Amino acid sequence: MARVRSHYHVYVIELDPRVWQEPRFRQANPDYTGACGHVYVGMTGLDPDLRFDRHKAGVQANRYARDYGQRLLPALYEAYNPMVYEVARKKEVDLALELRRAGYAVWQA
Repeated sequence: MARVRSHYHVYVIELDPRVWQEPRFRQANPDYTGACGHVYVGMTGLDPDLRFDRHKAGVQANRYARDYGQRLLPALYEAYNPMVYEVARKKEVDLALELRRAGYAVWQA
């Protein structure tokens, strides 16, 4: 039987507040009150630091992470990593929802 590798990670990138000027970002966060910041939530098979660098370099990058990404927020995700692929896929969505409920404006692709 093949061994399942737990090498997938969820990660959270703090976005510059100017991202709020993007109509699609605002539309994705209609209940945002300004209580917390703006974040991008992703999932990767890479180390989150390397994935952030790739976003900033434009390699398989999300536009908001590339143009507005400021830094990783490990306190919001480190406790979950690493995980197997299926768990990470679900956790990416769940984490985005949790952060929205906590008051963040979230982009999760």
